[in-house]
Amino acid sequence: MTEEGYDHVAVERRWQDAWDEGDAYRTSDDVEDPTYVLGMYPYPSGKLHMGHVRNYTITDAYARYRRMNGDDVLHPMGWDAFGLPAENAAKERDTNPRDWTLDCIETMREQMVSMGFGYDWEREIATCEPEYYRWNQWLFSRFHEEGLVERRDAEVNWCPECETVLADEQVEGEAELCWRCDTPVVQRELEQWFLKITEYADELLEAIDDLEGWPNSVRQMQRNWIGRQYGTELDFEIEGSEARSASNGRGEGTEPREYGAVEAFTTRVDTIHGATFFALAPDHPISEELAEENDEIREFVEHEADPEGDEPNGVATGLTATNPVTGDEIPVYVADFVLSDVGTGALMAVPGHDERDHAFAEKMGEEIVPVVAPEPDDWDGETVPDAPDVSEEAYTDDGVLVNSGEYSGLESEAARERLTADIDSATEATQYQLRDWGISRQRYWGTPIPVVQCEDCGPVMVPDEELPVELPEFINTTGNPLDAAEEWKETTCPECGSEATRETDTMDTFVDSSWYFLRYVSPDLEDAPFDLERANDWMPVDQYVGGIEHAVMHLLYSRFFTKVLADNEGLDHREPFENLLAQGMVQLEGEKMSKSVGNVVSPQRIVEEYGADTARLFMMQAAQPERDFDWSEEGVRSTYAFLTRLQELVEDYASSPPDGEDDAVASYVESEIDAAIAIAGEEYDDLTFNAAARESQELVRTLRQYAEYTEPHAATYERGLSAVVRLLAPVAPHIAEELYDALGNDEFVVDAPWPSATVDRAYVEKRRNLVENTREDIRQIIDVAGIEDPKSIDVVVAPEWKYDALEIAIESDADNLIGELMQNSEIREQGDAAASYGQDLQAEREALTHPLEIDAEYDALESAVWLIEREFDVPVRVVRATDAADDVLRNAEPGRPAIEIED
Repeated sequence: MTEEGYDHVAVERRWQDAWDEGDAYRTSDDVEDPTYVLGMYPYPSGKLHMGHVRNYTITDAYARYRRMNGDDVLHPMGWDAFGLPAENAAKERDTNPRDWTLDCIETMREQMVSMGFGYDWEREIATCEPEYYRWNQWLFSRFHEEGLVERRDAEVNWCPECETVLADEQVEGEAELCWRCDTPVVQRELEQWFLKITEYADELLEAIDDLEGWPNSVRQMQRNWIGRQYGTELDFEIEGSEARSASNGRGEGTEPREYGAVEAFTTRVDTIHGATFFALAPDHPISEELAEENDEIREFVEHEADPEGDEPNGVATGLTATNPVTGDEIPVYVADFVLSDVGTGALMAVPGHDERDHAFAEKMGEEIVPVVAPEPDDWDGETVPDAPDVSEEAYTDDGVLVNSGEYSGLESEAARERLTADIDSATEATQYQLRDWGISRQRYWGTPIPVVQCEDCGPVMVPDEELPVELPEFINTTGNPLDAAEEWKETTCPECGSEATRETDTMDTFVDSSWYFLRYVSPDLEDAPFDLERANDWMPVDQYVGGIEHAVMHLLYSRFFTKVLADNEGLDHREPFENLLAQGMVQLEGEKMSKSVGNVVSPQRIVEEYGADTARLFMMQAAQPERDFDWSEEGVRSTYAFLTRLQELVEDYASSPPDGEDDAVASYVESEIDAAIAIAGEEYDDLTFNAAARESQELVRTLRQYAEYTEPHAATYERGLSAVVRLLAPVAPHIAEELYDALGNDEFVVDAPWPSATVDRAYVEKRRNLVENTREDIRQIIDVAGIEDPKSIDVVVAPEWKYDALEIAIESDADNLIGELMQNSEIREQGDAAASYGQDLQAEREALTHPLEIDAEYDALESAVWLIEREFDVPVRVVRATDAADDVLRNAEPGRPAIEIED
């Protein structure tokens, strides 16, 4: 050991080498239905960060735990290796993305090995390898065959300087500047390839309820993202005179306009009598036409509209919309709270019953009319209730219609049905917020889309036998790099043989991650993306771990791919991940770790100074995996000290085994060993590693106290050490291997059986509560009574009749509990004592719980005597009721013995 702690460098190197030589984590292709544990694979940025370490420690700990429970385990790792950051890094360093990416992978793989992550490296994949991305292309062709691929014009973020499309995340600030060159970003229409995820919208939504192993927050985020709404589509006639602005060069004036019927979608057609204005999205065709002729509207559409803003904004158009029910003409606005990809991009606004409409109406001075009232508690179903006051706040719930003509007095649901039937242009409709997935990217470092553009045949799929379409040599240029690869672009049409041009867009990298979990099943397969029989046996992933930021992109796309493959390629399952854990962030002083902020803690520094096991154990004990937590150097040092103390315990035992008695103290320690095993196992099952680690640490403390108090019983002490080493093995595998070996075992601890216990958790908690409550009662009596020098302590177990009375009270539903108690002759014989105890039970009836049985309580207290004697340095007796005085017994209850202290 070093001066301050154990030699973690030597220990970790020794066991990493041993695992490698022993092929410890290899999963044979022949195993049946292994437990599949997977962390979301990383982008190879060059170095692991603390978020990686936490994610992969969670999966590694769980994988190790399942192995020790006898499961075959599949625990692979790979690399999300395509993407724009590598392309930019290569440009900055005058290299190419492939070399940069592979160098980063090599570095991060070495770091993962140094962390002790038990991966089957023979299953490693990298999505930038042609052997992988050929199957992206193959899948694209299969989706095309099934009618799930479409090519159409779409509006994109375009940087004129870089001459490329930008993802929304690459458009920065309110000024909407290119993240790379600070050029203002513009909207541009380009032909794009789409995967028709909307074809699966209903199933993706409805199957969420069955994802019982997923966090509710993630499931709700997916529901909201899909955004299915049932409502009504109906037409409003738009017409009027639009005032031209003088600055457009055509002078002031008005010109009559008729725009015809504009379709709106609403989920609340029952409120149509309260529609006081009509609103169009900034990119609605009418809005765009108006913007060409009116400077004020153009300024709003191009510069002022802010759909993400805190308050709704808009501009008047001078047009009117005719309410199809009332015939009223209401003003038309272009408003930024109306989105073209939600509903129809046009809506009737009812400020009395929608908070956003209410805010806009107040801002613009439009009328606010109540047309739905809360249903009165004593409503007779016919009388029209009073209209609510909506001047200050909208009433947004369903209710009873008011101020709605012949529809007044109807409940909202009935009114929606009748109005939809009565309005000529109205139809029932279902709308989704989900849009088809645009996968075209105008960049180099991605999967080439396997399409050839032929003047005669149009777009043609590249035949399977010609896949993969590999990337050409890297071209460092602005715009779309593949457009500049002239020789690579030139090809022939697979259908007619004429000259043709390759598609120069590459795929969104989310395509890579939408099925990678299937490739791990058979990573070297050359004639299919995955072995179907093995995938049907091994999938779905039993436990998936990653950040919640992937809730509505990667996780939704993976579900989509899995359903398509189930429908068309024979997969037996329709969901990829049975259980999902979204781990929290590692923070520093309450802030997310970030290079730009300069508050990053290097995992490699921690490994060098304290060891990987210290980093792993500290992370797992600091908080539940799904919660954020603050990194603490003090906590790291404390964890390192704990592991050092554990090694000392084991080494002392191995060098000089004890020879103590199998006495009451040994019995207590045995019970604590059982307790730790019972509780830690349940916590590992639930992935609450912090609670499992706490049990391990408490057991180490008990073993140290045992050795300090008396000469331990050898078998008990050895069982305790063996148990705690195995309980810690999933989280701190290197030191666990070292200590398991020191205890005389020949196998790897990762292959050792999980320790077994003879008790369940409920019993453990009752026994522990009994002992701790008894010790606390003694402390309080000594403190309150001012006893400075106690001579002895008696712990008196309650008489048996009180246990019987408590059992009757718990099981009885009689109103007169005391009367029922007195039907028991033994209880009745206790006279006033029984009546008094019965009154206590009656008062606490709702909170009563079953205690330990009387003999179990006595044994638990007897085995814990040494702890009380150790704390108070006095003789302690556990006394049965038959040996105690009546005045003492009055205070003794089941689970709460009486305390008598002689001073």
